[in-house]
Amino acid sequence: MKNILIIGGSYFAGRVFVEELLKTKDYNVFVYNRGNIPLGWKEVTELVGDREDEDQIRKTIPEKEWHALIDFCGYTPDHIEKMLRSLPGTLSHYIFISTTSIYENRFDLPIKEDAPKVLTLHPELGPYADYGMNKWLAECKLEKECKAKGITWTCLRPAIIYGKYNYAPRESYFFDLLRNNKPIIIPNNALALFSFTWVEDVAKIILRCLGNENVFNEAFNISGKELISYERWIELLEELSGKKLKTMRMSIAEMNENAIPLPFPPDSHLVYSGDKIQRILKFEYTPFVDGIRKTYEYYQMLQARKRATL
Repeated sequence: MKNILIIGGSYFAGRVFVEELLKTKDYNVFVYNRGNIPLGWKEVTELVGDREDEDQIRKTIPEKEWHALIDFCGYTPDHIEKMLRSLPGTLSHYIFISTTSIYENRFDLPIKEDAPKVLTLHPELGPYADYGMNKWLAECKLEKECKAKGITWTCLRPAIIYGKYNYAPRESYFFDLLRNNKPIIIPNNALALFSFTWVEDVAKIILRCLGNENVFNEAFNISGKELISYERWIELLEELSGKKLKTMRMSIAEMNENAIPLPFPPDSHLVYSGDKIQRILKFEYTPFVDGIRKTYEYYQMLQARKRATL
């Protein structure tokens, strides 16, 4: 069987991808990360090490003929360079999980793959000021290094990902307020629109990219077609829960003054086109309502499990 190496793979999108990969029974699956959240699955060889330490990479990862490496936790050009320089064995295909945060905000929507990229820090993002810029520089480093080494590469740029195992306070922000019967604060203009992608769609797209010459040496957005507003979130939550939700409208100035932790920016669109990868892979995105319904069911299952242990 072909060998697949996953960098990361135990938290969110990476974990879901490993689950999808194991269903095929076509690959020897290796996961390399710091071991903070072990998978504990007998079908997976878990390798514990720090990707920033080249000696650990060389000593921990076995020398094999790697069909593909899927990198879920590369955040800087240095991460890419060290991995390619230190990886034992040979590599055919490097799949880098990037982000739509590499794009500059634009009024020309939806944003496609050739749109201008972030080339400077964004101080307004606080600790994430360099996130988009570094991800873009990592993509550039990947293309350069892979070209020099004769390795094919693919960059995948998911929009806002939601779904099971999500540790970021996105959909859970709404679910928690709903569960605790607290009002959901929304911007009074409610005009901002967002693109989302279900984590299971991300996993299935990566799976279809493995060794697929149609995606070699290209970059792709992963983004569902629907445009979701805060108002639409409220509608869906009421539909899923069967409850009339409490809402409270605030101006953006009031939100800023009261440090309201909204999961998505209230005053700007995050809208992307995922048509390119959809066309090439002949893939259909899961409707947002279906993905959110399954995500909410998973959330409810976790809450029931917590209550059972009290």
